[in-house]
Amino acid sequence: MNNEREFDVVIYGATGFTGKLVAEYFHAQYKDNKQVKWAIAGRNADKLDDIKSSLGISENVSTIVADGGDADALDALTKRTQVVLTTVGPYQLYGEPLLKACVDNGTGYTDLCGEPAWMHQMIGKYQTKAKETGANIVFSCGFDSVPFDLGVFYLQQHAHAKTGQPIDYVKGRVRKMQGTFSGGTAASLKATMAAAHKDKSIMSALINPYSLADMNNKAPQPDGTKPYYDEELGTWVAPFIMAAINTKNVHRTNFLNDYAYGDAFQYDEMMMTGPGEKGEAMAKHVANDKSLASDKGPKPGEGPSKEERENGFYDVLFVGQATNGDTLAVSVKGDKDPGYGSTCKMISESALCLCQDVTLPGGFYTPAAALGQNLIQRLEEKAGLTFAIESE
Repeated sequence: MNNEREFDVVIYGATGFTGKLVAEYFHAQYKDNKQVKWAIAGRNADKLDDIKSSLGISENVSTIVADGGDADALDALTKRTQVVLTTVGPYQLYGEPLLKACVDNGTGYTDLCGEPAWMHQMIGKYQTKAKETGANIVFSCGFDSVPFDLGVFYLQQHAHAKTGQPIDYVKGRVRKMQGTFSGGTAASLKATMAAAHKDKSIMSALINPYSLADMNNKAPQPDGTKPYYDEELGTWVAPFIMAAINTKNVHRTNFLNDYAYGDAFQYDEMMMTGPGEKGEAMAKHVANDKSLASDKGPKPGEGPSKEERENGFYDVLFVGQATNGDTLAVSVKGDKDPGYGSTCKMISESALCLCQDVTLPGGFYTPAAALGQNLIQRLEEKAGLTFAIESE
């Protein structure tokens, strides 16, 4: 990163619901930390000033006005900072001009993107230029896909320490979760499906687990789209809506890390609904739930109350059989609702980790491939996540 730049991190989209939570987190964690230079940015100066006033953010924190369609303003913004943190989605509708400016100017970039078809397109379009300029682009730095990407990474590190070999099939299982997905997540899903109906190549990227990795190195993957009774875990399991993006990021991490998980690595991701008839009924209900794609739930810019965010949580299990026959398991837990309270902390620490803790060649990364253990340490120390070994 370019340490001579004016800012470490610029929060782009600070006037939106999630962007405001990110600004609030920076203010709470780093207002007295002279080692972190940050600013907020968006398209409306008055709204940016209102955010600072409502949160009590110091006047020493700069505001930058830059419309997402103004290439000159985005160029100027990205030249001033080491890393841009953007919460402005759906990224397939609004994200490319800012990403391009970051690539052009060798600026780091973190987002909350869960739109694999767009990510696939951006990697193909800008990877060569990012390598040339040294820009580090890190997608999916929120609930999708930090706990899952790092959870698999953490389990594989544990397996290597125990046996010297990776686990060839990892199950990601959401044990508990309270909270809601963000309005941005729902809007991204709707935009993605609308685009897929118009362009068959987008649908191909959505259904291919390797669309963000090496398309020529494919191992058959488990089918996580139907409920079933998992004998090993003693519970019914149901499809998990975020698996569509998380699995692709996990496979990209493996690809970027020279197949540290093995070139025949398998991964699936599902929700645990419990044993017996009740667990079966819940699994089938989850499998048939289409509410995220409906008009119900929060719209972009809307979200749950502070109390609802504070009372949220999640608990994800990662389990697999090591080469010595032992079953190894780790968990990742978060102390706030996944879509907002925890996500704002994860992307904040991801941006700072990219800025302060790692040195990488230019290119497009996943959280685990770019930030790995450095981000795990930050998340445990500052962001309310815990990474724990459950079975050795």
